[in-house]
Amino acid sequence: MSVTLPMYLDHAATTPCDPRVVEAMLPYFTETFGNPGSRNHSYGWAAEKAVDTARKQVASIIGADPKEVIFTSGATESNNLAIKGAANMYAKKPAGNTGRGHIITAIHEHKAVLDPVKRLEKEGFDVTWLEPGADGLITRAMIENAIREDTILVTIMWANNEIGTINEIPEIGELCHEKNIVFHTDATQWVGKMPTDVKTDNIDLLSMSGHKIYGPKGVGALYVRRRRPRIRLSAIIEGGGQERGFRSGTLNVTGIVGLGKACELCAEERDSEQERLLALRQHLETRIENELEVVQVNGHRDRRLAHLTNISFGFVEGESLMMATKEIAMSSGSACTSASLEPSYVLKALGVGDDLAHSSLRISMGRWTTKEQVDYAADKIIGAVLKLRELSPLWDMHNEGIDITKIEWQAH
Repeated sequence: MSVTLPMYLDHAATTPCDPRVVEAMLPYFTETFGNPGSRNHSYGWAAEKAVDTARKQVASIIGADPKEVIFTSGATESNNLAIKGAANMYAKKPAGNTGRGHIITAIHEHKAVLDPVKRLEKEGFDVTWLEPGADGLITRAMIENAIREDTILVTIMWANNEIGTINEIPEIGELCHEKNIVFHTDATQWVGKMPTDVKTDNIDLLSMSGHKIYGPKGVGALYVRRRRPRIRLSAIIEGGGQERGFRSGTLNVTGIVGLGKACELCAEERDSEQERLLALRQHLETRIENELEVVQVNGHRDRRLAHLTNISFGFVEGESLMMATKEIAMSSGSACTSASLEPSYVLKALGVGDDLAHSSLRISMGRWTTKEQVDYAADKIIGAVLKLRELSPLWDMHNEGIDITKIEWQAH
């Protein structure tokens, strides 16, 4: 078997830009370089036309009207605009000891949701932090139990970025519409990979990012519903009034063109690609579970994204495992937190112990991942785990039938 190293299996962190996307972008760097806000000459008209085309391409992949698509710098900005913008627009007027309104989210959301919500909490909003079960799911029933008379916003991600678990988003959206509550979903890992229709899925606000779907970094979009109900937001970036006043600033035409092309390609290739990636993921998981003891696939076994798996390896030190497989790009958590030595807060939210959380790998495949690469990765991971366990006295104790969790360790 011959594979090129280093090997990339971290597509949940970012994806390579598709050459067809790059080709679509190139003219807008040096030839069609106008500002779409320049309405009095051909350079501006050409740029505006390109943005309009991209807006239609993005809208098409999520079942939206192009007028409902707001271009941003990425999903982090989209999340901030959606969450802060909706909270401040629909905030209750404080009376006596009452707060500004109630927000519902989950403790294992991406930091780009957690941190804006924490900011709002400091500003006087009440927040319910939902805790998932061992499968990582957030369900309609959980939201229903948390809703109060003063609930103004629910924000739940469509698919988790570390474990791939798919939440009950259409059902949650339906509930929110019944209760006249604004519903936002961070769909960064979902869009482009799974069928999406913001109307029938009951979404009010949806965040997405270009670099997760083979587009460029530094560009994303926010869907803002215009009808039934019409969603209003308070702007967090003000200036020239671009993007319906929601997001001022000169548009990143090259990035927007790339995002639009990436969406078009995902729409064309999505179904066959997901079938192929699911087969690769299942092959990888089967090999690891058949050839190693004390391994655990994290998250829901069935309601998961096709391309992503998160596996914990018992009796292995996580940093040593990463070093033993360093020619394969994988992750021990999300890209935004992988520099931290703390165990994954997502896995801890599922009840995974610190030891297993520290020895977990997130492996995410993509458009150019091959079966040969997956087999190579499986061989390296399995070999590294077996070798590290040979060096582990805890593994020896486990094999002798000693319950390590009941040992009382003494410091000397």
